[in-house]
Order: sequence, then C-alpha cells, then structure tokens
Amino acid sequence: MLLYYIMELTLTTYLIVCPLLFLAGFIDAIGGGGGLISLPAYLLAGLPVHQAIATNKLSSACGTTLATFRFIKNGLVNLKFAIPSVITAILGSSIGAKLSLLAPEGIMEKLLFIILPIAAFIVLNRKIFKDNPNATLQLDIKTYLVSIFAAFIIGMYDGFYGPGTGTFLIIAFTVFGKMNVSTANAQAKVINLTTNITSLTIFLLNGQVLFSLGITAAICNMIGGYLGAGLVMQKGSRIVKPTILLVLFLLFLKILGIF
Repeated sequence: MLLYYIMELTLTTYLIVCPLLFLAGFIDAIGGGGGLISLPAYLLAGLPVHQAIATNKLSSACGTTLATFRFIKNGLVNLKFAIPSVITAILGSSIGAKLSLLAPEGIMEKLLFIILPIAAFIVLNRKIFKDNPNATLQLDIKTYLVSIFAAFIIGMYDGFYGPGTGTFLIIAFTVFGKMNVSTANAQAKVINLTTNITSLTIFLLNGQVLFSLGITAAICNMIGGYLGAGLVMQKGSRIVKPTILLVLFLLFLKILGIF
C-alpha cells in the first residue's frame, strides 16, 4: 500500500502541499498552530489519513527543528530550564494519546468551545497578555512549576487532540510564566519539537511516512519556519498576537467542521 501511494505522487500533489507547508511553517514559528494548515494540505492532496498524519509529522518536525535552532542561536532558549518541561511534555503526550483511544471523539471539541473564547479573551486583554521585551527569564521555583505544569497539561492535549498546541503554550508561558513573547515562543518550540519527534518515531517504526513528499515539503516548511522565527525576534508581540488570534479562529472553524 505504501509503495502504491509513493508511485502515485504527482506534480499536482507537490504543488498543493509545498506552498501550504511553507505557510504552515511560517505561521507555526510565529504563533504556533501550523498543523491547522499542514495536515489539511496533505489530506487535500489525497493522502490516506494515517499517512497524511505521519508525513506531516516529518515535515513539521523539520520545520520546528530549524525554528528552534534559530531561537537557540539567538539565546532565547535556556536548555537547563527547558529539560524538565520536555520530560513532562512527553509524559503528558503519552497519557493524552492513550486517553484519546478510550474517550468519545467529540469530547475535546466540546471542551474547546469553552477553551477557545477564554484563550481569545486572554490574548485580546492587554492587561493580561502583554509583552515586556526587556523581561528576562526568571529561573525561580514558580517559573519552573508553571513551565512543567503547562508542558504536562498542554502536552496531554497534544497527545489527545493536538491542533493549536504551540499557541496554548505561548499563552501559558506569557501569562503565567511572565516570559516575554519571544522567549515564550522559543520555549514552546522546544516542547513542540520533542512531542513531534516522539510521534514521528512511532510512525516511522510503522512504515507510514512518505519520504519523497515529506522531505520536499519539509524543506518548504523549514524555510517558512526560519523566516517566521526571524519576524518574532524582530517584532515580538506585534506579530505574535494577531497570529495567535488567527490560529484560534482557524481552530474554531475546524471544530465546527467548516474546514
């Protein structure tokens, strides 16, 4: 079956997927939620669901890797601070994936009808979601606990459902961790990268990844992610806030079944 779909990939498939994967990488680097664009791109191109998810993990992991590397290079990621969050994110994601196999399909979508308006209110409220570009990452017990708890809970959401994970992490780190937007985005990327690689490994072991399409799309995703990360470092909340609101709006449309 895998060989059949590799042989059936056409120029049209690449023309549908690659531009959308560039856009997904760009959006994801700025405010998270690139999967809302990238996964539908593969499905629109005609890939079966499992191969679409698997190949999307390959391309998005590559794009997130490059964006994360750029944040690390510019000193926005504190690896010592990130490690505990990465561990709890993996744990939460594993639990979420197992719960998703047991829970009714629509339960998370119903919860999101409550979560999304709250998230949008937080982003729009300048007193709550505000950026202080000069703020430094405080390595105290409170910030560690916020980061670990957010990584676990949102990591569980990522394993259970997924779309908008990076966006929710940015909100949590900015509002509760008191990080500036650029640092929050960078820390979120490290966590997202970890969960992407974990999922990708499982799909690779099960032979679901279409490498020819995935690698080509990954290059486009990486270019978009690199450019998007550059904008975050230059413009901070001026570009992140509108992008987060766009992602929340797209997620709302998704659970309504509009796209």
